[in-house]
Amino acid sequence: MKKLFCLSLLVVLFSCKENKTTKNKAKAPEEKEILTELYGSWVGEFIVKERDKSKEEKEMYSNKINIVIKKITENKVIGQSIVAGNNRPLEGKMTKTGNKVHFILKEPGDDKNDGVFDFEIEDNTLMKGIWVANNPKKEVSERSFELTKKDFKYDPDVMLSEGEMYVDYLNPKTQKNEEEGEEYSEDTYRIASPAVHTINSSTQKLDESDVKNLKKLDLEILRNTIYARHGLTFKAKKVRQFFDRVDWYIPISSDVSSELTSTEQQNIVLLKRFEKYAEDNYDTFGR
Repeated sequence: MKKLFCLSLLVVLFSCKENKTTKNKAKAPEEKEILTELYGSWVGEFIVKERDKSKEEKEMYSNKINIVIKKITENKVIGQSIVAGNNRPLEGKMTKTGNKVHFILKEPGDDKNDGVFDFEIEDNTLMKGIWVANNPKKEVSERSFELTKKDFKYDPDVMLSEGEMYVDYLNPKTQKNEEEGEEYSEDTYRIASPAVHTINSSTQKLDESDVKNLKKLDLEILRNTIYARHGLTFKAKKVRQFFDRVDWYIPISSDVSSELTSTEQQNIVLLKRFEKYAEDNYDTFGR
């Protein structure tokens, strides 16, 4: 009986000590956040600085990137990199000298495309630096960037610029021609029609009559413009070639399915159905 009492007392004392430790941990003050004016999205071009020319050129020369700064304290910086379909957490440190803030932020390292961002923000207006791949044997092992701060906001009314021509340079079709008895090959490209500038697939409920005469490329662009308005980061190069150059497009998420409106959802279903059977026009177009 005495042994049982002692054992019970030890359990109670250990439990009290554990609760006290837990309570003390809970009371530990969080580090004060600083430089909160730098929080948010920094957006711009992510440009090849070092490429292994002995390998097949698969990675695009420039991709649009969004570096999001979420939290800054004296000892830790937390952020996120969103580019080319990859959405990666960042963690590292910063130092401040005069009007310049220097950051070294690392991606986790468990993805083949991970690396380290080394950059400065000067006068709270321009983020400038480089990214170095963890894998030095990667096709593109280093990229540079100059980013400006931009706030993302979903706007269903933004449209592709009427002054731009949308040509699918990544999927040429080789055509054989004959001139004066000699055969020669020539690359032809898919070119979008003016419909991609005038049809709003986010606000206008489309029906068959709106899309039945459109080319396949038109349908693809109208569908992906919906996702671009919501800030989806596109993994496919054939899609990025159209949207990375659009000023209002900011990659912010790798999944926006829950953000789509009922009109957008219905239009996506219709556009995908017609994409299966639509044909394309190919034409010569100098780069």
